[in-house]
Amino acid sequence: MVLNKVRPIKAVEWNDQDEDSFKALSKTEMDALRKVKPKSFTSINGWRVVASQVVLTLIIASFSYFFSESAERVVYTYSALVGGLIGFLPSALFLVRLEAAKKNVKSSPGGYLAAVVSGEFLKILATILLFIGFALKQPDLKWIPLLVTYLATLKCYLLAWFWR
Repeated sequence: MVLNKVRPIKAVEWNDQDEDSFKALSKTEMDALRKVKPKSFTSINGWRVVASQVVLTLIIASFSYFFSESAERVVYTYSALVGGLIGFLPSALFLVRLEAAKKNVKSSPGGYLAAVVSGEFLKILATILLFIGFALKQPDLKWIPLLVTYLATLKCYLLAWFWR
């Protein structure tokens, strides 16, 4: 059995990188860049996303009202409103959790990250509980308008990126 001699591979060090790959900017350079490209530095307001979810819910509910049969018009409209509620209420709870974390004077990056994770957990839990609660308490709901409205409210996050 012949053993090959293993040669160590030279590791690339941080200092060996090309100088053009990144550049640290000063405060004045960052301010100048913000003036040139202001849209690149704007953030999305979460409450606008929730407001757009509410508006979209009302639009879909009104379509459900006008384009359904007169016998089941109320049920279709109610189902669309419930789907929208399941979409925007957990989002609003998540934003309330983040706002509470921002107002905490002892906040740190780790504390804010914990608020994001716990807020997302609350959002998922609220969504599951709302789906189960409405399915058990309101058996006459129509699932197609409910799910269409729910999925449409979820897509408001993508629309917010395009509107930015």
